[in-house]
Amino acid sequence: MLRLLPSSHALSALLPRPPLSVLAVVALSTMLAMSSAALSFAGPALAPKLASSAVSMRAEGEIGVTPPLGVYDPLNLLATPVEYPRRDYDRYVELEIKHGRISMLAVVGILTTEAGFRWPGYLSKSLDIKFADVPGGPFDSYAAVPAIGWLQIVSVIIFLELAYGATPPGNEPGDVGGISWIRYADPEVKKFKLNAERNNGRAAMMGITGMMVHNALGVDALFPIVQ
Repeated sequence: MLRLLPSSHALSALLPRPPLSVLAVVALSTMLAMSSAALSFAGPALAPKLASSAVSMRAEGEIGVTPPLGVYDPLNLLATPVEYPRRDYDRYVELEIKHGRISMLAVVGILTTEAGFRWPGYLSKSLDIKFADVPGGPFDSYAAVPAIGWLQIVSVIIFLELAYGATPPGNEPGDVGGISWIRYADPEVKKFKLNAERNNGRAAMMGITGMMVHNALGVDALFPIVQ
C-alpha cells in the first residue's frame, strides 16, 4: 500500500465507513452467490437427468468435474440452450475461477497476517497507525485501515479489473496472464493443474467465508486454532 498523505485524516472524515454488521451481511451474501457458481461444477456423482431432450449437460472429465464428485447442477445453470436470465457456461466458469483466485489470495493474506508478518513502517503517519497495528481478521483489519487507505486499495483493484480482468477473445476462461503465464504442453499435466486450481479456489471460497463468519461473531478468524 502507498504511504498515505498528511491530509489522510481529513479525507477519512469525508469518507464514512459502513457499520460492520452491514458489511458482514453484504460480504456473506456475496460469498453465498459465489458458492452457487461452484455448485454448478461439483457435486455428487449421480446427476439428475433433465427431462427435455433439447437440453444437454457438461460431461464427466471436463475441467472442474473431478472425482469423487461429478456433475451436479440443481440450479440448471449448465443447461443449453441458454435462456435469459442465465449466462452462458463460459461466463460461469470465468466467475468461479476469478472468485477462487481472489479467495485464495484472501486466505493467504489472513494466514500471513495472523502469523505475525507485517510491512515495516507506517500505514498512516498522520494518524500514527503502523502496519504492525493492523489485526489479521477480515473485519478487524477493515475497521483498522483508514477510509483513504481503502480508497487506494479499491482504486488499484478497479484498475486491475478493467485492464486485465476480462478473458481475451479466443482464450480459455481464466486465461488472462498474457505471455508471462505458465503454460503446459502435456495435456494431462495441464488438466491436473487446472483442476487443482479450480478445487483450491472452491476450498478457499469456503475458507474465507468461514473466517468472515468467525470474525463477525466476535472470535478470531482462525478460531478454534487461535482463540
